[in-house]
Amino acid sequence: MSSFTSSSGPRPLFQNRRVRWGILATGGIARTFAKGVATSESGEVIAVASRNADSARVFAEQQGLARSYGAYDDLLQDADVDAVYIATPHPSHHEWTLEALRAGKHVLCEKPMGMNVREAREMFGEAKKAGLLLMEAFMYRCHPQTKQVVELIRSGILGTIGSARATFSFHNRSEVTSRFYSRELGGGGILDVGCYPASFVRLVAGAAAGKAFLDPIEVKAVGVLHPVTGIDVHTSAVLKFENAIVAQISTGVQLFQDSSARIYGSKGWLHIPEPWLPNTEGRPARLVLHLEGKEPQEIPIPQNTSLYALEADAFARTLRDGQREVAEMSPADTIGNLQTMDRWRAEIGLTYPADKVGE
Repeated sequence: MSSFTSSSGPRPLFQNRRVRWGILATGGIARTFAKGVATSESGEVIAVASRNADSARVFAEQQGLARSYGAYDDLLQDADVDAVYIATPHPSHHEWTLEALRAGKHVLCEKPMGMNVREAREMFGEAKKAGLLLMEAFMYRCHPQTKQVVELIRSGILGTIGSARATFSFHNRSEVTSRFYSRELGGGGILDVGCYPASFVRLVAGAAAGKAFLDPIEVKAVGVLHPVTGIDVHTSAVLKFENAIVAQISTGVQLFQDSSARIYGSKGWLHIPEPWLPNTEGRPARLVLHLEGKEPQEIPIPQNTSLYALEADAFARTLRDGQREVAEMSPADTIGNLQTMDRWRAEIGLTYPADKVGE
């Protein structure tokens, strides 16, 4: 594998050059990531693979890539690819992350890392054995807005944190045969976007305790399952943490909700209008601080860099420093989040085929 270097002065890049990315799959998130990396300080996408050669060729032409492959394995054998972005459907994250690691590639895997915590543990075990970097792609964790939220909590300006609320929900009008409603393809809200609120309130609870994150000691939930496919249409959970924080999280795939977050303390509360996609569509990121007896205060977060560029740069920075855990989203954090989601799903009776593996 490649060596890692660092020096003083301008920030050095991976091996004194840019990280060369390969992308598995050609869906919307793959296109978004490719565009983000193109504006990053640290990386370039050089190859894409699809199970459909024409799809890979068109993607490569649109993104200005010289290489396209009609099979995932072919890309993994490309010696010029340093790192692989896994953008396949949820149930194949586990398989292709393992294949990429075994091919000697560092991996950034789209969320959820696996269908359950068992898969995630196996994936991180393989990465550790191979001495490679594996990160779950929670891009919002790499944005300055998220870091500002943590700093405000730790500053004590909100007082003692007692509660947090976070929601990520949308109304998908696809046919019932689409992947959003398919149990075989990991459909439903919890895995697709409910993972964000779960991640966020665990981050909040951790920040209040002076830690990177906390896992809940209790999880209670209710939800509505699809009458045909059994996936979660919309659901809410209440999480209790050891430091007495009680958090409420919600998600859905057939319900418009306010996809924002709020943190409540003994001295005031903080509103995060766009916690998951700050700085999108030209809108500046901002926080709104509400302190007792004072007018609301807007806190702008100046940042014009793509979320996905920030994510790629955090990944590359970790490689440059010779580390195997990205500070913004560590393996322990990913495992704790999937464990929380497993408990959430168990509360509402939602299972997937992958849950039966090994039984």
